[in-house]
Amino acid sequence: MPDQKLLAPYGLKYNPFLPSVPVEDLWSPPGADVFFFRVETLVLDGGFALITAEPGMCKSKVLQQLANRLGQIGDVVVGVMEHPQSKLGDLYREMGDLFGVDLSPANRYGGFKALRARFRNHIKSTLFRPVLLIDEAQSVDTQCLNELRILSSAHFDSESLLTTVLCGDGRLATRFRSRDLLPLGSRIRTRLTLEPYSKETLREFVDHILERAGAPGLMTESLRNVVVDHAAGNPRILVNMGAELLAAGAERDMAVLDEQLFLQVFSPKPVSRRRQVKS
Repeated sequence: MPDQKLLAPYGLKYNPFLPSVPVEDLWSPPGADVFFFRVETLVLDGGFALITAEPGMCKSKVLQQLANRLGQIGDVVVGVMEHPQSKLGDLYREMGDLFGVDLSPANRYGGFKALRARFRNHIKSTLFRPVLLIDEAQSVDTQCLNELRILSSAHFDSESLLTTVLCGDGRLATRFRSRDLLPLGSRIRTRLTLEPYSKETLREFVDHILERAGAPGLMTESLRNVVVDHAAGNPRILVNMGAELLAAGAERDMAVLDEQLFLQVFSPKPVSRRRQVKS
């Protein structure tokens, strides 16, 4: 269905149930603002920060908000890793591309020295550590995680040259308890763990996204409560239901989405008697 037909009848600026919500309109989960402040402080000293949550809990959106906030701080350089599955050679290629260093994969030690020199020069001129953001960090190879730890550490581990924010699902936190990654896990200075949200918090989420999209009256009160009850504490489940309801409401030319529409869209369809006999 064309966006204009879907959005115009409800006065929506954009579809609030899609991942493409503008960063300035994103909802901040409980604890996120404190985490943002701690990371903004961390860029002065460097080190590791960690965001963990199960799928659908807004961890990538938190990382997107963090990137936006850090980008508004003058002189802070933010690099976003786009291929976390890289092996060591490709890790150095991407790091060189992110931080403007021409690296030769055949000379890994030369790349190591060149990146550290770039980090030191940046710190000397700005007093800020460069920032590396890694989404889906549970996919990063163990050797690469340890290389990042060594790359960013100087003066017998008394100085950090880089601020690294790792974001991933529960497998990432579990990996840090392994023998190979315990040294990195012990260096994580601030953490944000997102758990399934309460119904009250998810209701705040629904109210926020509708308000910011320009249609606070899109859903009736009863429908908001119903989608919250069926979301199992997971915002992704909620917005997926919302997207289906919005499309169904536009198709039916409904002025407001209500609980009856939810029953029509999500109630199991009755099986005909003929089909039951045949089976």
